[in-house]
Amino acid sequence: MKPKERQQAILDYLQIHGRTPVEQLAEYFQTTGTTIRKDLTALENDNKVLRTYGSVVLSQMSDEDEIDLPITNKTTINAVAKMKIGKAAADLIQNGDSIIMDQGSTVLQMVPNLIHFENLTIMTNSLHIINALTSLNTDFELLMCGGTYRTKSGSFHGILAESAVEKFSFDKLFIGTDGFDLNVGLTTFNEVHGVSKAMCNAAREIIVLTDSSKFHRRSPNIVCPLDKITTVITDSNIDHNIHQALIEKGIRVIIAE
Repeated sequence: MKPKERQQAILDYLQIHGRTPVEQLAEYFQTTGTTIRKDLTALENDNKVLRTYGSVVLSQMSDEDEIDLPITNKTTINAVAKMKIGKAAADLIQNGDSIIMDQGSTVLQMVPNLIHFENLTIMTNSLHIINALTSLNTDFELLMCGGTYRTKSGSFHGILAESAVEKFSFDKLFIGTDGFDLNVGLTTFNEVHGVSKAMCNAAREIIVLTDSSKFHRRSPNIVCPLDKITTVITDSNIDHNIHQALIEKGIRVIIAE
């Protein structure tokens, strides 16, 4: 494939998949990282892409645009990393646990790994997650909070959803994030984040599932302060300084291999 053809193909790939690690592009196009970086430099010089922290995104796609994609689109972004993170998260569960699964494409990747567990109690506000759980045909006790349905995320929000969560106490919360700021914690562009905050108050352990592209992002709304987070599960592209900072703050960091 000629450079110009590959560069157009890269733009097409980013249009579908959103922010993507450079290594993932090299693997997809079956070429070297050096070649991909030359392509990205050419595209960046033409103001067609933006490069940050080892990843790349279309220049016309802002962080807010990418973050507020429908969940069916989000599932394809950093898909391999999300699958590994979902498996690592499931490894933290024990038979008999009561857990909450917040809506999100990374948390959704936990579901296929839950089939071998027994006697789980699971609450979620995600229609996608509840449908995936029922397809496992297990004997889990499933709790679905009601509320106002948000089509883009496939999840329920509002006062009714928040009040339902507040009536319970859980062992573990598994939650994704739009942004992870080392000063304030988990943040989101989504203004209807009250149910996620209620989930953080209802769980003994808060386990964050996030690919490394979410670090250093800060969105307007704070979901969970840093001092409440128990564990972070991320991919191997996490910046070393961020990794160390999380450990120093007493947060367990799991790298999903």
